[in-house]
Amino acid sequence: MQTTFTKEQLSDPAIERSNEILRSCVHCGFCTATCPTYQVLGDELDSPRGRIYLIKDMLENNRVPDEKTVKHIDRCLSCLACMTTCPSGVHYMHLVDHARAYIETNYKRPFMDRALRWILSRILPYPGRFRMALLGAKIARPLRGLMPDPRLKAMLEMAPKHISPVSRNDDPQSFAPAEPRRKRVALMTGCAQKALNTDINDSTIRLLTRLGCEVVVAEGAGCCGALTHHMGREDESHASAAKNIRAWVAEMDGDGLDAIVINTSGCGTTVKDYGHMFRNDALAADAARVSERAMDISELLMQLDLPVGADKGLTVAYHAACSLQHGQQIKTHPKTLLKRVGFKVVEPADSHLCCGSAGTYNLMQPEISGQLKARKVKTLEAKSPDLIAAGNIGCMMQIGSGTELPILHTVELLDWATGGPQPPALAAPGKLPSDVPVLR
Repeated sequence: MQTTFTKEQLSDPAIERSNEILRSCVHCGFCTATCPTYQVLGDELDSPRGRIYLIKDMLENNRVPDEKTVKHIDRCLSCLACMTTCPSGVHYMHLVDHARAYIETNYKRPFMDRALRWILSRILPYPGRFRMALLGAKIARPLRGLMPDPRLKAMLEMAPKHISPVSRNDDPQSFAPAEPRRKRVALMTGCAQKALNTDINDSTIRLLTRLGCEVVVAEGAGCCGALTHHMGREDESHASAAKNIRAWVAEMDGDGLDAIVINTSGCGTTVKDYGHMFRNDALAADAARVSERAMDISELLMQLDLPVGADKGLTVAYHAACSLQHGQQIKTHPKTLLKRVGFKVVEPADSHLCCGSAGTYNLMQPEISGQLKARKVKTLEAKSPDLIAAGNIGCMMQIGSGTELPILHTVELLDWATGGPQPPALAAPGKLPSDVPVLR
């Protein structure tokens, strides 16, 4: 694609990067075949190719974003299926992230939009605040039909029926391996996940220590910054990321780290991109070190000797989170691991399509998100599985709200199959999960 940025514009590193990306696009349209919003809406401007044209026009002309451009950029899930499909290697993620930051800086949204985005940015990345918000939403949930804005209704519906007790395993500390130490790893405990489902981190710690890993929860680490990053709020997202970089580098330069393990794939995609996010910052070298050391939990487990298990007699429908299969290009590891410990694994039709969660997307674009959820649940249930597995808390919440089938994180099943307790999600109907055991 030909571009006409001036030398002055190209002196901006963000514009320079976007120019590189725009020039790599050859207008082929392959991306439209795998774009979820184009599949649902059928509008060229709701495809990656259409959005690229909008972004190009907005950035080249250095113009104030108009309502039309903002609408179509906001409708993008950032599922990155287009990047998997693109034969030219167009790095759409960096382009749309730049467009969002540009819009956030140069466009004044309607009051309700500004208010909702501010609330989400001030609550979701903070587990304590998020837990209180979930409690409030749970109390107010019966009134959701009275909400004048469908986004407010979606926020109330997000609240789970049971709010997990706080797990002290998420506090900064170190967990000793159950056998001679093979690796020392830092576990990213995240933010929203700590409020929505504490079983995932607990299962991860049990499994890794069982396999000979010392697991460290680093002092000062927290939200990866993804939620605010994809809202275009760069100052907030970079501040969160910087805290993580400093916390993990301190561990690297202390007793050392073999890996930074992440069990929420949306966070993993962002942490692996810290090197790019901070490329022009004083933290550039440290950010690159962190990105190089970051691993999805399934990547680390493929390096460890996960024991082969007997047939469990259970069929697991595996949902491939977009941030894992497209953002990190990890497609087979979770399925390989589940099969290794004795589960039968099946995949739904159109497994490349997003479930509609996408960070805050299901809250800000509830109608499109709902259509994608219904499609995903239908294809999963068509496989007649006993349960569903996924590697991302957002997908778990999204899909779980549309099906009666149990949905668990892949690591919960791997932990259970190798000697851990039965996951609470598989408890008898109507029985609430018990308090999370403290492992130390």
